Amino acid sequence: MERQYPIYTVDAECQDCYKCLRQCPVKAIRVEEGHARVAPEACVACGGCVAVCPARAKHIRNDLNRAKHLLTLQAPVYASLAPSWVSEFPDVNAAQMIAALRHLGFAGVGETALGAQEVSSAVAAALSQHTPGIHISSACPAVVSFVCKYLPEHAAAITHLHSPLLAHCRLLRQVYGDNIRTVFVGPCIAKKAEADTHPELLDVALTFEELQQWFTQQEIVPAAMQPDEADVFVPEAAEEGALYPVEGGMIETINALGDFSHARFVSVAGIEAIGKTLKGLNTHHLDTPVFIEALACEGGCVGGPCASVENALLGKRLQVEQRVAMPQHPLQRQPRVTIEEQYQAMPVAVADHDPAQLRDALMRVGKKKPEDELNCSGCGYNSCREFAAAMLENKAEPTMCVSYMRKLAHNKANALLRCMPSGVVIVNAEMRIIECNERFAQMFGEEVAMIYEACPGLNNCSLAKVLPFTDIFKNVLASNEEIHYDHYRYGDRLLNITVFSLEPHQVVGAVILDVTRQELQRDQIAQRAQEVIRRNLSTVQEIACMLGEHVADTEILLRSIAEGYTADDGRMPPRPPEKEKPHET
Repeated sequence: MERQYPIYTVDAECQDCYKCLRQCPVKAIRVEEGHARVAPEACVACGGCVAVCPARAKHIRNDLNRAKHLLTLQAPVYASLAPSWVSEFPDVNAAQMIAALRHLGFAGVGETALGAQEVSSAVAAALSQHTPGIHISSACPAVVSFVCKYLPEHAAAITHLHSPLLAHCRLLRQVYGDNIRTVFVGPCIAKKAEADTHPELLDVALTFEELQQWFTQQEIVPAAMQPDEADVFVPEAAEEGALYPVEGGMIETINALGDFSHARFVSVAGIEAIGKTLKGLNTHHLDTPVFIEALACEGGCVGGPCASVENALLGKRLQVEQRVAMPQHPLQRQPRVTIEEQYQAMPVAVADHDPAQLRDALMRVGKKKPEDELNCSGCGYNSCREFAAAMLENKAEPTMCVSYMRKLAHNKANALLRCMPSGVVIVNAEMRIIECNERFAQMFGEEVAMIYEACPGLNNCSLAKVLPFTDIFKNVLASNEEIHYDHYRYGDRLLNITVFSLEPHQVVGAVILDVTRQELQRDQIAQRAQEVIRRNLSTVQEIACMLGEHVADTEILLRSIAEGYTADDGRMPPRPPEKEKPHET
């Protein structure tokens, strides 16, 4: 199964800040759906994006389980320990570090610096031939990748040698057999990519952070280890090669091998610095060898992306140098293993975009004319045209343009403010207007409206000179709680006011609506309703009175009629008997 690239993005943690893109010297970042992902085909594994990501969305592939699995196999596993370990474990001596690694299960621990000595010997032999031109060191895999991809015209100038790590792995296999397994431990992400491309020599590359994690899981404290006589570097301890992790260290080791006064030595650290040093360089006029110690990390490997950031680079350099005893006379050292390797140019394809396509892409982000091209690098690219080209290559999205998104948001806000029937104002803590719409200015007099025409938005105008009730705004600034008035009397007008917090104790906004006319209409309707009710009540009363009179008259009449039929004794006269019907015969 294909391994995951050493650097990857956790989408859920990516915050759309594009800081990784701004940091990346080769722009090997592809933004999709707002997430910045590493493009492996363009990446050189320098690790700069991992170091600068504020949300820690860029992760390094963890190979700890793969290293643990190797230790379960029958083949012995040897550790190749980068010489920069002394700055990562300042309180641990060599014997304690070896004891801690052997306690994890390693058959032996060797110094990557031994491989560095093999490389220095081979470089010294090549320089002694007085071949003119530039000779770029192959020690840093990130630099090798950068030159092959982005400076392909200089790929042939890379020394035809393994990196110190691969040279060390080859040396270990020569001494202990081809059936061994090797695990590197150091501060470099690019070593993981090197393990992916050279599995025949290097099985796994771990960072110091992964090693610390392993020690913690196994409850191993290196500084507390009690080493014995077997806890020594194998096959032997390194000497001058231990200077490789500091800038200029490789040059110093080469010069310790002989007289190279005929050659020029240059140390360059940082991918951008290497690009500036080599891009466009004409080497035809060089009549002497020029050796370039090229390192991807400033300060050397001690400043690597997986190195501790707690100590200053100078302090780390001094810690490395303190453990190296440089010989006082030229060394007589010959290469012990064959470490030749050829590097091929692998230029990253650069699309040649039609000018019309670039103009269309620029139009998508509101760049209609050259003056609109701010080249602010807010998107991460060095220029608006570079950003437009990235959009055409589906590596970037229009939302990455900060100025465009700000202008778009401003236009939308202005459109909403213009269409609102209410007055809207935004005020800062000093009671000065940040923004308002025209309706707000019109609500508070012709003079304010005239000022608005001269200065749209009334920016930085004093709120107290526009309206007298600034105390409401001050109260909201102090409490951060919304205040609302349905009918706030302002002169002969009634205002509906809502004041709310936008930024706690810093910015407040208000929506103000003149409801005087509506309230007047309500009063008129209420008065008319009251008049109708009064008239209805009067009519009802009249009807009631009339009904009352009619009922009284009716009652009197009925009583008089009833009394006319009353007997003298006050009883009703008896009812005459009904005649009997004749019986049928």
